[in-house]
Amino acid sequence: MTTNTRTTSETSRPLPNRRKTGGNREGLVKWTFVLPMMLFLLLFFCYPVLRNLTMSFQQWTVASFYEGGSPFVGLENYIALVTDPIFGKAVLNTALFTAGSLLFQFVIGLGLAVFFQRRFPLSGTLRGLMLLPWLLPLVVSGAVFRWIYDEGFGVLNQLLLGLHLISDPIPWLSSTQYALTSAIIANIWVGVPFNLVILHSGLQAVPASLYEAAALDGAGPWQRFRMITLPLLRPVIAIVLMLGLIYTLKVFDMIMILTGGGPANASETLTTWSFALSFEEFDFGQGAAVGNLLIVIALVFALLYLRSIRNTFSSQGERG
Repeated sequence: MTTNTRTTSETSRPLPNRRKTGGNREGLVKWTFVLPMMLFLLLFFCYPVLRNLTMSFQQWTVASFYEGGSPFVGLENYIALVTDPIFGKAVLNTALFTAGSLLFQFVIGLGLAVFFQRRFPLSGTLRGLMLLPWLLPLVVSGAVFRWIYDEGFGVLNQLLLGLHLISDPIPWLSSTQYALTSAIIANIWVGVPFNLVILHSGLQAVPASLYEAAALDGAGPWQRFRMITLPLLRPVIAIVLMLGLIYTLKVFDMIMILTGGGPANASETLTTWSFALSFEEFDFGQGAAVGNLLIVIALVFALLYLRSIRNTFSSQGERG
């Protein structure tokens, strides 16, 4: 009886909290993985954004780097931007460049994604080759298109002259009429592969049985595309358009290499204007203010995207 009581009392004693020790160790291991990412975000995202924000409320010039003086000017930089004649032109060019690029990138990418749904010889190879414009650095793509658009010996003018479609070479990059359009076409060529890859992946998730059932019911290709493909691709389309919008808003390399924002600000966008203010006029405060405007625009569209995605998934959950 005594032995049993002793045994019972020994077993009822609290054992060392091994679970707690193991939990602490597991939490420490998790933090070792999370901490580098947090440091990266703080150093290369949060700090630059906050620094850019503070600079936009200061008078930052070249002298500020040497003398350390950067007086607080409040909203003067933003007022100077809005009242600048270039502001309206830069906003309009940014809107046209973004809308034109997104529209044709999406339409061409979706068409190619539907086309590559079919199995035919070398389809995988051709789809892989379509990725080359996206994989090339923008500097390389810009240099190639600058050669294509060259007024004197460019391939495009030589082709049009050979086909007798034009009588004189067209100044694609030095004309206020064609500069922005030329930059948009080049950016469309770069962005189509991204749309193709994402949309093609989304099409692979659409059950083939739905198309077969619709075909048995007498639905044609356009009806199947409109009633099956587009509704089921809606979340993927939202992702493609939002990522494309954010990417296109900040396009700088292509425009800078092709036109530099000229001629006469004909292809000036907010990104090239920010560069010009900061590194040509050395007014870093106003350049930072333009950058903040771009961040605000991107955040607004990102919030709209998140809201649309939430509504999409909630409606799908209600249907389920």
